[in-house]
Amino acid sequence: MDNTLSNTSSIRHDWTVKEVNDLFAMPFMDLMFKAQTVHRQHFPHNEVQVSTLLSIKTGACPEDCKYCPQSARYDTGLEKETLMEVEKVIKAAKEAKATGSTRFCMGAAWKNPKQRDMPYLVEMIKEVKSLGLESCMTLGSLDDQQAQQLSNAGLDYYNHNLDTSPEYYGEIITTRSYQERLDTLDNVRSAGMKVCSGGIVGLGEEGKDRSGLLVQLANMPVQPESVPINKLVKVKGTPLDNVEDLDNFEFIKTIAIARILMPKSHVRLSAGREDMSEQTQALCFMAGANSIFYGCKLLTTANPDENSDMLLFKKLGINKEEIHNSPYETEKQVDAAIIRHAEKDELFYDATSKLN
Repeated sequence: MDNTLSNTSSIRHDWTVKEVNDLFAMPFMDLMFKAQTVHRQHFPHNEVQVSTLLSIKTGACPEDCKYCPQSARYDTGLEKETLMEVEKVIKAAKEAKATGSTRFCMGAAWKNPKQRDMPYLVEMIKEVKSLGLESCMTLGSLDDQQAQQLSNAGLDYYNHNLDTSPEYYGEIITTRSYQERLDTLDNVRSAGMKVCSGGIVGLGEEGKDRSGLLVQLANMPVQPESVPINKLVKVKGTPLDNVEDLDNFEFIKTIAIARILMPKSHVRLSAGREDMSEQTQALCFMAGANSIFYGCKLLTTANPDENSDMLLFKKLGINKEEIHNSPYETEKQVDAAIIRHAEKDELFYDATSKLN
C-alpha cells in the first residue's frame, strides 16, 4: 500500500490547492479505490443517510446568486411565498419520517432571518425534534445571538454553503461576501450546532476553483459534519442557464476528493441527481457519497422521487442509515414530546388555526 493511501485516515487541516489538483489528476480508478478505502475506515459500507428538504419560505430573496431561481433579481416564473405556518411544516416532517427520512431540513430564501421570524423558527425546530428526527435549517446569514437561539431550541445542523472557491466567488455572488459566510459558520459552531457546508460545481468555474472550494472546507478548524456537493441545476431566467455542462466524471471525482479530504464527514450527493443516470449515482456512492436528499423536490428544483431512490438502493444493496440514539437521548425526546403536548403553546396553535 502506498504512503499516500495509508495516511488518508487522519484528519488534516493543511491541504493545499496543488495537492488537491494532483488528486484530480489521478487515474479515475485509482482515485475511486482510494476514496472508497478512506470511506470504509470511517463509515459502514453500503449505508446512506437520508434527509428531506422543505422550503419553508420561497422566493423574493434579495441576493444576486447567479444560479438561484429564488433571487428577486431574476424572472424565473417562481411564485413568492411567505413563511410557512408551523403546522404545515410539522405535517411535512411527519410525512418525511413516514417515508424513511431521518433528518428534516428547512430552508428559507432570506439574506438573513429577521427577529420577528425567530419564534416561529424555534417552534418548528422543537416540533421536528419531538418527532425523533434530526433537524437542520438554512436561513442565510446568522449573527451570534440568532445562532444561539436556534441552538437552544435544539437545532442539530445549520447549512450555509461556501458555494465555490474564494477566487471565483465574486463571479457568482456580489451581495454577500465570502467572509460573511465564514463568519456565519463560526457563529454556528460557537453556538454548539453541527455544520453543514459544501458548494456547487458546474458554475463555469475552472478545476482549480473546485480544488479551492474543497481546500476551504477541509481546512476549517473543525471540518463540517455534512458536506453537500451540488451539481448546478440550470434554471431558465438565471444568468447561468446556458453555462456549459460539467462532465459527470469531473463531478464524481469531486465527490471522491471530498471524501478523501474530509474522512469523517457525511458527503451528500445533492442537487443535480434528477439528471444523473443510475450508473453515475452508483459511482458517486462508490466515491464515498453517503447522504442524499429524498423526495421529489429540492427547495425549487426537481429531485428523484422516493420510489426510484429505493429501487436504486435495492439494486446496489444500500441500506438507509438509522439514527442511533442512546437510551438517555430517547428518554429526552419522549419527555420533550410530553411537555410540548401539555404546554399547548399559543404560538403553535395560532399557526395551525390558519389551516382551517
